[in-house]
Amino acid sequence: MDLFEYQARDLFEQHGVPVLAGIVADTPEQARAAAERLGGVTVVKAQVKVGGRGKAGGVKVAKTPDDAEAAAKAILGMDIKGHTVHRVMVAAGADIKEEYYFSVLLDRANRSYLSLASFEGGMEIEELAVTRPEALARVEVDPSEGVTLEKAVAIARAANFPAELVEKVAPVFVKLYEVYTAEDATLVEVNPLVLTGGGDIVALDGKVSLDENADFRHPEHAALEDKASADPLEAKAKAADLNYVKLDGEVGVIGNGAGLVMSTLDVVAYAGERHGGVKPANFLDIGGGASAAVMAAGLDVILGDPQVKSVFVNVFGGITACDAVANGIVQALGMLGDAATKPLVVRLDGNRVEEGRRILTEAAHPLVTLALTMDDGADKAAELAAAN
Repeated sequence: MDLFEYQARDLFEQHGVPVLAGIVADTPEQARAAAERLGGVTVVKAQVKVGGRGKAGGVKVAKTPDDAEAAAKAILGMDIKGHTVHRVMVAAGADIKEEYYFSVLLDRANRSYLSLASFEGGMEIEELAVTRPEALARVEVDPSEGVTLEKAVAIARAANFPAELVEKVAPVFVKLYEVYTAEDATLVEVNPLVLTGGGDIVALDGKVSLDENADFRHPEHAALEDKASADPLEAKAKAADLNYVKLDGEVGVIGNGAGLVMSTLDVVAYAGERHGGVKPANFLDIGGGASAAVMAAGLDVILGDPQVKSVFVNVFGGITACDAVANGIVQALGMLGDAATKPLVVRLDGNRVEEGRRILTEAAHPLVTLALTMDDGADKAAELAAAN
């Protein structure tokens, strides 16, 4: 789950990371009141989960409360890279002397953590990483050791911070790593981390991504979810405890196991090229159990997507045998009744596959077509989606 900047700021403050005061506002009038409360120069910042806000006009300096109100009026409702601004944060102004960059993230390829830091931070950090990669230090962090003060000093030196600044930024790096581990994040990023005219190090912006697999340890994270802008199908799937991600395609996909579903997406995409360019409409992993209730919940979500024209159910029977899956499909279609209106292509393989195919054949449901192989199933599902 990606957080809004104001939510990241609040987490930083809870863990002792130096931040500036900030107040969220949903209306221009609230922005004005926030600016009056903060006093002095403020910055009105669009709250969207996407970068490039400043270049898009979503960040404006306000010298007076009137300016803050006008800035909020201009920013609220703005479209930034497909994200509509519904809220702004009015933050206290800062006397910025220098800008730096720091982040810690999950390095899946190396099964470790990775710290990125640069003495030359700011809005152009992405360009810097391409044009002058040597200016961006990449330091592996052993999860069993973490970012101690000694490690933070090493990171700062690798990022070319001058000696007089190392002792200033290193403790902040330690605190940011504390946010990363204590909140079970997969990313904590500060751009920019600034040196103020008064000599203080302040996290002026923050980006945090939380690992939803750790939600059981953080019931308080539920309050951070942006339910208002959540995709309704993804919200429905989450409520049913399904691993679902909506995609922009026409062939609904159901499988048991993330690896199998990912492979199915590829095969459907390849098959779709032969049938007018249709694509997978979703990722849906029903896991090891394929009961009627689970299958019905999965089909209900997929069939609720108006873009879906056909569904490909691709299951390899293991712990859950194919006959149980077949019974689940038949019962699920019965439970859905008239709500099931789109053709299903079912490919079963593995444990008790012959019995599973027999059950589906004898059920003879008009929407169901059996396929013997994954390639055949994907091709048939793509053909049906194109025809519909």
